[in-house]
Amino acid sequence: MSDNLPTVEFPPAIVDLKYPLVRLRQALDGKGPVRIVAMGSSSTAGRGDVVPYPYRLEMYLRQYFKDVIPRPDIRIDVLNRGKGGEEATEELGRFEADIFHDDPALVIWQVGTNAVFHNDKYDVDVVAADIRKGLGQLRARGFEVLVIDPQYVTKMLWDGRAELSEKIVRLIRDAANEAQVNLFQRWALMRHWHVQNNVSFEQLIDTGDPDKLHQNDWSTQQISLALKSTIIKSLGPMA
Repeated sequence: MSDNLPTVEFPPAIVDLKYPLVRLRQALDGKGPVRIVAMGSSSTAGRGDVVPYPYRLEMYLRQYFKDVIPRPDIRIDVLNRGKGGEEATEELGRFEADIFHDDPALVIWQVGTNAVFHNDKYDVDVVAADIRKGLGQLRARGFEVLVIDPQYVTKMLWDGRAELSEKIVRLIRDAANEAQVNLFQRWALMRHWHVQNNVSFEQLIDTGDPDKLHQNDWSTQQISLALKSTIIKSLGPMA
């Protein structure tokens, strides 16, 4: 990729969260480590030499509470529970061990990509039903949830997948609204970069990935920065 990295926007209409992060704010005002669990597939787990968003988010949040609002009493741990190739259907079976056991202040759940990428294996309507089921389980236990939808990349648009991608994005949005949880619109944000900021797919994807599915280190960094900023904004003013 060129060293001339593009400039991208984080439009509030896309990145701002719908609901305040009340439980996370309460945890930050308390004592002890603040845990965030990141559940998802390969863009959560990480692959190759791309640093995945959970590790970046942990670093950015720690930096914020060290340098911007000095709070030496706050320690934030973002626990990476990503597993490549999985979808909501399999992840439901990991909730007990990978989410409930750690009692996090926030659950970030990245879903929907493999429902489209592996459309020979998954039915998007079944996956959407499993997402609704999972959100119901998380809400019933009192967890605060932030859902992340798929990445806007070549593989999700080519080979007849564009319509399916738009469908799963819509179904995820509907599920988040129904459960009254926050949605981070990765799909819309990356599409904005491509369409409005003239960022090419070659600048968004890992060119070493033969599937042309995964983001590169730079675009993962931008997503992580957007996620950090919207989380901080949703916490409200802090002393």
